[in-house]
Amino acid sequence: MPGVDQVVVVDDGSQDETAGQARLAGAQVISLPQNCGKGMAINQGVSHLTQPVIALLDGDLGSSARQLELLARPVLDGDADLTIATFPPVKKAGGFGLVKWLATEGIRLQTGLRLKAPISGQRVMRREVLEAVSPFAFGYGVEVAMTIAAARSGFRVQEVPTTMSHRVTGRDWSGIRHRARQFWHVLLALCRSARKEVRQ
Repeated sequence: MPGVDQVVVVDDGSQDETAGQARLAGAQVISLPQNCGKGMAINQGVSHLTQPVIALLDGDLGSSARQLELLARPVLDGDADLTIATFPPVKKAGGFGLVKWLATEGIRLQTGLRLKAPISGQRVMRREVLEAVSPFAFGYGVEVAMTIAAARSGFRVQEVPTTMSHRVTGRDWSGIRHRARQFWHVLLALCRSARKEVRQ
């Protein structure tokens, strides 16, 4: 993509050809020896970033990742400090909406922000935002803690409609375990953010 000067891929202990394919495509690859979780993986990756504007994208977007341009535009134009991609409704929802509800209400109660996509991992931010919200929360609490920290620091948060798409977790036992883990991580992130605010 034009304007993208650095691509860092964090291979979080995958068992496929992620690292090799990413290197062939010209990315800088950081391979973790075992799966450390989303938050830790991002923390490992951002320490290598050198650009003034940073994008975080999940690894399962496919060709829809090209819509990064839509997400980056408000930040590049100076209209926002942190943008969050919203996705179109999926025809067959994978989850039950509990994680999204918890994240939405938790962010609203702690910052006043009303977001449609509180756990969207597709984000663009200025380096100042990155420095203010780092290090990231562990596991799947990354986005919630990031949003709260950015809002409390006075940064402008804006959601951007996209038609991005990614893999939807099913309602089988594996999917239920995944969402339970998400719920727990988001709850912990909200509790920690609330305690941090009280201490300040």
